[in-house]
Amino acid sequence: MVEFKKRKLTYFVRKLNGKRKRIEPLSFGWNGAAIALSTLAILLILIQGKFLLDQRSLLDNTIGILIFILFVALLSGVITLLLHGVKIIPSRYIWVLFSSLIFLLFCFIGPLNVAIPFILFVAVAVSLWGGLLYKWLKGSYRNVKRNKKISVLTWLLVLTIGIGVWGYWLIHPGEANAPEVILKQLKTSDRYDNVLLHNPAKPGSYPVKKLTYGSPNTYREEFNQKNSLLTKTVDASDFVEKWSSIRTRTLGFGPDTMPLNGHVWYPEGKGDFPLVLIVHGNHLMTDYSDTGYEYLANLLASRGYIVVSIDENFLNVSPYNDMFLVSPLVNENPARGLLLLEHLQTWKEWNSTKNNLFYQKVDMEQIALIGHSRGGEAIAIAAAFNKMQHPPNNGNIQFDYNFNIRSLISLAGTDGQFLPSGKLLPLENLNYLALQGAHDMDVNGFDSSNQQYRISYTDKQDYMSASVYIYGANHGQFNEEWGRGDLPGTANLLYNLKQIIPRDHQETIAKVLISAFLDSTLKEKKQYKEIFKDLGYAKEWLPDTLYINNYYDSQTSLIATYNEDIDLNTTTVPDGKLSGENLKEWKEEKVKMKLKEADYSAVHLGWESNDSPPASYTVTLPNRGIEIQKNDSIVFSVANDAKDGKEIKKETLIDFTITVEDSDGNKASLPLHHISKLTPAVKGKVLKKPFSNLGNISEPVFQHYDFLLNDFKDMNPQFDSLKLKKIHFQFNLTKQGTVLINNIGIRNEK
Repeated sequence: MVEFKKRKLTYFVRKLNGKRKRIEPLSFGWNGAAIALSTLAILLILIQGKFLLDQRSLLDNTIGILIFILFVALLSGVITLLLHGVKIIPSRYIWVLFSSLIFLLFCFIGPLNVAIPFILFVAVAVSLWGGLLYKWLKGSYRNVKRNKKISVLTWLLVLTIGIGVWGYWLIHPGEANAPEVILKQLKTSDRYDNVLLHNPAKPGSYPVKKLTYGSPNTYREEFNQKNSLLTKTVDASDFVEKWSSIRTRTLGFGPDTMPLNGHVWYPEGKGDFPLVLIVHGNHLMTDYSDTGYEYLANLLASRGYIVVSIDENFLNVSPYNDMFLVSPLVNENPARGLLLLEHLQTWKEWNSTKNNLFYQKVDMEQIALIGHSRGGEAIAIAAAFNKMQHPPNNGNIQFDYNFNIRSLISLAGTDGQFLPSGKLLPLENLNYLALQGAHDMDVNGFDSSNQQYRISYTDKQDYMSASVYIYGANHGQFNEEWGRGDLPGTANLLYNLKQIIPRDHQETIAKVLISAFLDSTLKEKKQYKEIFKDLGYAKEWLPDTLYINNYYDSQTSLIATYNEDIDLNTTTVPDGKLSGENLKEWKEEKVKMKLKEADYSAVHLGWESNDSPPASYTVTLPNRGIEIQKNDSIVFSVANDAKDGKEIKKETLIDFTITVEDSDGNKASLPLHHISKLTPAVKGKVLKKPFSNLGNISEPVFQHYDFLLNDFKDMNPQFDSLKLKKIHFQFNLTKQGTVLINNIGIRNEK
């Protein structure tokens, strides 16, 4: 019986040099692995928890983290019980392992193709290190052979160095990556010297004053100050799902009494002033985002705008109130859009109420909405709701807004989260600007370009739709409160933050482009439209980096958009024709973005250096349907094929020839570099090495080109622009390449 008990205490016994040697139970190693792994995981989750719950009280912070740890431990315990029959690995280690993996995933949430291998590697390495160290300290290797001791020590040293290197890699910000070419190198024409424009980012002449407004006894004191204006609450319960009772207790109100809170910057002087509302996106509910646009609001107010930064933080994510994201708010974007319209309703009432501070000071015919992140989609929802009699999901709710919203500006905006009746959001007759960082770690595809392409123009007013893609810009630095890291807390340690442009540079870009866009669309300063047609006009004001800009306006008659059918030879307008010669590749396709297909299409053209005669692509205009005047322009958008993995150097930027031909056969040609060579495909490597090339790091971003017909006539006086018949793209200046082209058309230059 004694012998039997001794066997139970030992995993195996073997004979060595004629003596029985007792080998220590393997459980000592598993204990060490469990201790090391759990220590690391709990330390990281405490750091992450502090970030996620930092704005709450110490008691709430402690309770929230403890509940999360206990919940994960319980969940992992259930998994462990299910695997208890498997005796290869001790159950206590399995319990620790699953708990730690959940903690680590929560700390390093990001692209799963990186996060999952990363945390598995960390779990294995730390477990091995902890197990070996524990057994060594317990004396398990005291009586083993020297070569085995050396082997164990070697492994311990290697693992210790590896974990140290891993720790250094985590805290290191990454490496700087400069663009292949910057705006000033691309835009060298003397044409930019002939247009007199003033820097729109310079403060204006108006002194700026500030106040707040809010609903009674709202959850934040700054909106109920002595000089604050009073607003009503809004019942938005039909526009949001899964509002928890915990959220109601925290905020002091439910979805049926949402407040209308805002910060106002306004010019001191006689009105009436255009009204600009700014709305933030999804961030921590208790880390308030509405104060982060003061840099922009101060500028605009000094230039004669009333600017309001809207508080919608109560619709944001809250790990504490959402039970660590187990039960978050669902489909809250319609509520974000609805609240914007209710804010406009408030301003309409103030503007018409005598004795109100803003009585007859607001130009309600000139309204713009600016949205950041999820707010970028919220402004589109607001613009759509503004024209409706009922929301799409409930005909029993009556709408009667119809404000004159003229301009929308999306900063790193989302798209497609709100799908009424399963359909993408259409918009028409609006000015639209989208700004997107190439190194956005949150919205890491150019989502708002879809909305830009979905805007249609049906009346004869002057509208424009523009976008600017910015190398080195991230998601958060459009907001002063968000920062260089776009992911929550420790998750940012996976990302290369050193390549992100400085905050003041990103703010300058926003100020230049937003101010110019608003002046052009709300104040009729049409000269600023030239900036969005060609960023070369703003090159002296914008920080040195790479920009890609696209443009379309209501004065353009589109010949080929590639969205109409599957026939390679037909144009968007009837009776036109498309043809190609000597092309290596020629197909029409949906544009493939980083994570999904875009909503718009393009023609994909490829050519080789040995083509003789050179490859070409020709657009033949229909005999009727396109009216041409002598001051018109040929316009088109081109993108480098992002699937081409070759690095593009400045000296090999793509160039080709645009040749126009009239109905009499007279031709005239200009090279693409008459405007600029084609901007290279941006490599948006957001992760640190060695993960920087994982996944799709590029996407086609279209560059707008605008060639005046008069410039062609200067090249050949025999060419008659009024008889324009064909547009040839001749790929004869760069040996090989692949491009995407869309939105070929004729713009009437007024």
